[in-house]
Amino acid sequence: MANVGVNLISASISRQVTYVLLFISLVHAQDIVVFQPSFLTATGPTVTAFLLGNTSDVSLNLRTVSPSNTTGSVGSPSCVPEVTRWMLTKEQVEKTAVRVQLTRNQSLHACSDNDTNTDCCTKLLCVLETLQVTACVGNTPKASLLIQATIHARLFPAWTGYDNKTVIPNQVYQPLGPCPCDLTVRSCDIRCCCDKDCSSEDLKLFASYCLPGPFGGQVSPDPDYQCSVQSSKNSPDWFPFLCVTSPPENNPYLGFFYHGSTISPKSGPSFQRQTLSAPMPVNLYVQGRPIVTLNNQYFSIPQKVLGQCVNSAPVAFLKNFEVECVTLLHSCPTGFPLQTLPADLSVQVMNGQGGDVVVNVTDDIATDLNPFISEISAVSSTAHRLVCENVTLALDYKFFWQGNSITAITLTRTIGTLISDVSVAALTTRYSAVFLNGNFIAEPNSGNPGYQVGKPVIAGIMDNNSESMQRTSISIWKPVHDGLCSTAEKKVVLFGENSTSGCLLPVGQQIPTQCNLLREVVTNLQADLITSTYVAKRGNPDLLTLTDWMNISFVTLNSSTTVNDTASTCSGIPSHQDILVWSLITGLVEGVPQREIRDLQVSYSLSTWTWDCGGKSLCEEIQLFPITSSVTFIDIPVNAEPPKTSFQINFTEYDCSRNDVCWPELAFPITRYYTGEPYSQSLAKGMILVFFFIAASILGTPWRQIRQVWYSTAL
Repeated sequence: MANVGVNLISASISRQVTYVLLFISLVHAQDIVVFQPSFLTATGPTVTAFLLGNTSDVSLNLRTVSPSNTTGSVGSPSCVPEVTRWMLTKEQVEKTAVRVQLTRNQSLHACSDNDTNTDCCTKLLCVLETLQVTACVGNTPKASLLIQATIHARLFPAWTGYDNKTVIPNQVYQPLGPCPCDLTVRSCDIRCCCDKDCSSEDLKLFASYCLPGPFGGQVSPDPDYQCSVQSSKNSPDWFPFLCVTSPPENNPYLGFFYHGSTISPKSGPSFQRQTLSAPMPVNLYVQGRPIVTLNNQYFSIPQKVLGQCVNSAPVAFLKNFEVECVTLLHSCPTGFPLQTLPADLSVQVMNGQGGDVVVNVTDDIATDLNPFISEISAVSSTAHRLVCENVTLALDYKFFWQGNSITAITLTRTIGTLISDVSVAALTTRYSAVFLNGNFIAEPNSGNPGYQVGKPVIAGIMDNNSESMQRTSISIWKPVHDGLCSTAEKKVVLFGENSTSGCLLPVGQQIPTQCNLLREVVTNLQADLITSTYVAKRGNPDLLTLTDWMNISFVTLNSSTTVNDTASTCSGIPSHQDILVWSLITGLVEGVPQREIRDLQVSYSLSTWTWDCGGKSLCEEIQLFPITSSVTFIDIPVNAEPPKTSFQINFTEYDCSRNDVCWPELAFPITRYYTGEPYSQSLAKGMILVFFFIAASILGTPWRQIRQVWYSTAL
């Protein structure tokens, strides 16, 4: 029945939407106004209809009408207003559609016997009247809507309080809840046939829809294995020997092991939510765990999530990041994070040891705003001068840590005054977080223990003062913008990924006459890519253990090499840097190969640059020459083959891997190298073939001649 009702309601709504669309197209074409629908029956205090057509100069008038007893009509529409207990509102939803809503301004609860308030319903049929809504243009009616209101009073249970105590009966003889579906005290619950508050008239409404099972107050029927269930007619022969005899009172819904008593409940709602205790403070921070403030909230900084900037993203312990967010400014910003105060940023953060640290805020005023703001729309007549003071341009956090705790937090807030003469400007803000252990930046490992493909190669520089390794990286060129070396960036070398990149160096004027200076410039550019002298053998090196590091092999250029420099040619220029990395798989950890760097060598390739001067002694035009760098990873194979025997070494003509004809393969199916089937089966089949070969040879021509001689002698 419920599904049928839902389908009927859905079909009715669908037809109404269709009628509304048809009327919109009709009235738009004929320039008239109509109500859709034109007649309504209201059973609640709110009624909604639509006025369609040219509604620009239309006013609405509401009045109460009385249908004629003979004709049933209510008379012609009128534009004279009347006072009613209904409130009329309208809302423009489309160009040619207005939503009209009527709301009953009266309480609909039934009046009690001693109720002195007149704003209530004295009868069960609270409202019975006919309303007419008229659409008028001036004093001329254009359309009318009739509403037949038939609204009944709302009935509420007379008792809504709580007893001071609840008496629980003895559970030895009856269930704790004789009627589990009786949820409302002194009120009839729908479909709960065991509710004592339901009258006989109420039970007739849902007698055939009672809640089944124990939750509806109906104890489950006796199971089939009870001896009292099966009758003598349909019971099997073995039933009297295997049935179970148990009294009806013995069922799982009776509390045989609980003795009822009288308890006094606490004051307040029966379903009062239990007060939650405050969360326990963070004892220790581990890598990746969110940092928590003193009020048990995540410490957040604007970050990028799935490529989009999020103003409040939790900061993870020992996770460095640096992001840039672009915001289009139509007016001066007023909220976080573009407008901040030092008092709001100076928050208290749990240090992981039961205490707290306070963020120390330092302001830095930016004088050059070109890196932060760019104009994306030209100046027009509608553009206005935009002046925004104390805009937050960058938030740079530094977290000082030791062990599993945070010792201090500093914040450098960069602010500035933005001035723009365009209607729309793009503001680029920067947010970063760096974790420092002393003076060392906390960086994630590249494996545990061996290197993993795609992780950065870890390099280091020896610090003679502390006798520890300062962690760095190995880089190659990353050209951006125009591809020139002056604007090029550096790209960190990732383990297992071969790469080649470069940039362009502009050279001109009198440089060809100063080849030594040109070679020095190129050498310095290439040397800036690798400033470290050590490389980590594994992905989790210890900065204090020198055995985890190895020296980088630099192939020095031969200074004695003769160079043939001319007026338009410079030779011996180290234009290409080649990085070779040898790695070896040393084992497996949970099925993941663990790779270790065995050697890293850096070498240079010399080239000759020639200028096309057009026959001139000096080149005035600037020419571009490439400077490249590459990294190549070489896997050292693991020699898992057995050593060769002296026979394979001395008699190479019998070696199957060196000759086209291999005599040892004649018996291949019965050797250990054959893996098509188990060795025992291949050996048995091979012996059977040998047996048949011997039998065929014995029973062949020689034995046939012997049998012929034997038969001739016998005859």
